Amino acid sequence: MTTTAPTAPTTGAGTVRRGPLRGLTWLMVRQHRATLYSVLALVVLGSAAILYLRAGMIDKLDAAGWPEKDLPASLQLGQRYTYLMMALGFLPVLLGVFVGAPLIASDQEQGTAQLVTTQSVARRRWLIAKLTLGYTLALVAGLVLSALFTWWWKPYRSVFPATWLEASVFDNTGPVLPAFCLFLTAVGITIGVLLRRVMLSMSVTLAFSVVANVVWGRFRNSFGTSHLLTYPLNGDLPARYQDVQQLDNWVGTADGTLYGWGTCAKATEAAQNACIKEKGIVNNVVEYLEYDQMNAMQWTGAGILLAATALLTVFVVWRVSRRPL
Repeated sequence: MTTTAPTAPTTGAGTVRRGPLRGLTWLMVRQHRATLYSVLALVVLGSAAILYLRAGMIDKLDAAGWPEKDLPASLQLGQRYTYLMMALGFLPVLLGVFVGAPLIASDQEQGTAQLVTTQSVARRRWLIAKLTLGYTLALVAGLVLSALFTWWWKPYRSVFPATWLEASVFDNTGPVLPAFCLFLTAVGITIGVLLRRVMLSMSVTLAFSVVANVVWGRFRNSFGTSHLLTYPLNGDLPARYQDVQQLDNWVGTADGTLYGWGTCAKATEAAQNACIKEKGIVNNVVEYLEYDQMNAMQWTGAGILLAATALLTVFVVWRVSRRPL
């Protein structure tokens, strides 16, 4: 009677990897592990900075008796909060330049893309694995830091050194930050596919990101429908509207004719009064957006960014599928 000895597990090149990281997924993580570790370190450091600065702000506010007492003018919360908000705003640019641009361009430049896709891996499957890795890194980084900063900012927005419509708040809270991270990552990937050179792609992505931020800033206010408030020329802004975000100011007549705010800014008070009387100016007119509109405006902006990301992704898939690598 013979017995069969149990076969020892094979090792080496024939080993079959088990678990979630195997096959092409393992290859992507292995190939881009430096980028993966760098992004994770950035998220950890950013999260730690938010938690640390939030605790420091709470200590200062508690010591000042806020919100029961008004904050004294001498209380300085420090420039660290401004620097943090600027750093968060730069996160999508970093992801576009250092994650998106080299993601495929490095394989095209070194020839590894052609090597991999001519072996046992289909080109589209390889591309989807690449895109999944890049977009996952961008989404996780954006979601974690946006969630933490929103959690910090909302209860203390009245004491922050920036209003809700400024880029340092609007673009770093809610869905906007992760959407912007995905968009600039997609931009970097697209530029890398087209230019096929890493350093050139990174430089062009950086330049595009700067332009994109300028354009985004010009259109941010248009994501919401502005309102007009009219009140007497010599009156005070009603208390209900003290917290609104003013977009523009005019002076107006009783029949609704508007003039620029400085129309009757003359050298003397007599000349100013004569100008006001001549033109029939009786009202102040303010164009404004309310804080209650912020959520809808952010989702509108995020929707535009996500739609642009989807279009760029479709183009990349089409381009890589039809053109030689």
